[in-house]
Amino acid sequence: MIPLEWFPTINAGLNGAAAALLATGYAAIRRRRIAVHRRLMLTAVATSALFLVSYLYYHAQAGTTRFAGQGWIRTLYFAVLATHTALAAVILPLAVTTLSRALRGRFLEHRRIARVTLPVWIYVSVTGVVVYLMLYHIYPSR
Repeated sequence: MIPLEWFPTINAGLNGAAAALLATGYAAIRRRRIAVHRRLMLTAVATSALFLVSYLYYHAQAGTTRFAGQGWIRTLYFAVLATHTALAAVILPLAVTTLSRALRGRFLEHRRIARVTLPVWIYVSVTGVVVYLMLYHIYPSR
């Protein structure tokens, strides 16, 4: 069994990996490497799904963690957290719709929504890592 205290680090790793896979997948499609793009994006979906399961499990077991920083950094933390949380709620239906259109061969519609989905998904993944770093390494609870 994985120790509960490892989950935040695992989740940040999954978020970082998803961001890297998404960026690499985007680069592949820009180079017309369709098969590579497909594999990378499917791996990004699987990585993000694993993250979601892991994140929900961790928070069901551990509850919430309070941010210990004070002053301007606290304002910055909550600004990042608020945008991260709001966009995280939107990314699941966006990603499912984008993936569905690609798998059904509706590539014009896929491309249209992917132009919105990709930057939002990368933002959510990267800010997930930022929130982790701020919460557990820069200003850890005492």
